[in-house]
Amino acid sequence: MTAQRLAGPPFSSPVEAVASLGAVQAQDYAGAKWALGMRTHGVSDAELDELFDAGALLRTHVMRPTWHFVAPDDAAWLLRLTAPRVKAIMAPYDRRLEIDAALLRRSHRVLETVLRDGVHLTRAEIGARFRAKDIDATGQRLGHLVSHAELDGIVASGRRKGKQHTYALLAERAPKARQLPREEAVAELALRFFTGHGPAQLVDWAWWSGLTVADGRRGIASAGSALVSEVVGGKTYWSSPRERPARAKRGLVHLLPNYDELLIAYRDRESMVDASVQLAAASIINHVVVRDGRVFGGWKRTQARDGVVVEVGPLGGFDDVAVAGLHEAARKLSAFLGRHVQVTGLDADPQLRERTGWA
Repeated sequence: MTAQRLAGPPFSSPVEAVASLGAVQAQDYAGAKWALGMRTHGVSDAELDELFDAGALLRTHVMRPTWHFVAPDDAAWLLRLTAPRVKAIMAPYDRRLEIDAALLRRSHRVLETVLRDGVHLTRAEIGARFRAKDIDATGQRLGHLVSHAELDGIVASGRRKGKQHTYALLAERAPKARQLPREEAVAELALRFFTGHGPAQLVDWAWWSGLTVADGRRGIASAGSALVSEVVGGKTYWSSPRERPARAKRGLVHLLPNYDELLIAYRDRESMVDASVQLAAASIINHVVVRDGRVFGGWKRTQARDGVVVEVGPLGGFDDVAVAGLHEAARKLSAFLGRHVQVTGLDADPQLRERTGWA
């Protein structure tokens, strides 16, 4: 939690947060913004929209494959490093959709033409441009053509049009993006992962990056003294050797969004769910309530006329201290959204409800 800045001093900006973590999973745009908001000092949801529209943060398919926020300076070398593995995963679907190298060359040329000089188009608008050039681009086929363009470094996220996302030329959104030789890129990504997510295991690195354990070993070796290991319960964990902070106060609670890096970045999640909680395996990627680094239940948010309703529960093992921490987490979400947040649904005994004034 400290490495990810969910405890201790936060990042100074969302750009620093994304660059330090290496990448932040972002297929749910609203949830990914809140993930950055929890880790950054004083940033709001509206400010993150402005940064995103300005291109200070990019959202593209890199790793596994799914959307991630990446820093513009890192987009090119990250894509070059991880795209081959992502394309291998996509290959069976490409064959079924009759997508081959010749078609991709044609679709890439269309995108380079229609997005030139700062034009930003939605996926539907791109589909129309493809069809005008006699490229079948309906349904899943359109998604794959655009994803390949992301992986090949042709397009990335553009300015939003209302609530719709757009695509723009990566060369125009990140004109100064760095390129790194593969071994240097592996070392850089390993250093960022284990510094920003450690303590973590090699299997976690392989899951998060989509690369191999062998790549991770080479990256760790290149990092030298910048990373250290320790064995806990027969498992080897790697992290930055920086001084460990004082233990955070008891009852530190977070309302984590779906696909948050605290959970989704790790292959081994055995120690992340409290023994009092019974969750289906899929629930670990949903909105979860975390106390002192462990999952204690779930939550969901819905829009209301006068703000946002956060419904939590069932929650196991929550006492007065944890309930106070949950109230504080809700206040932080309210400040981030700039809207009133009402929390309902705590599944606790009547005495706890009465002591804490829970709705």
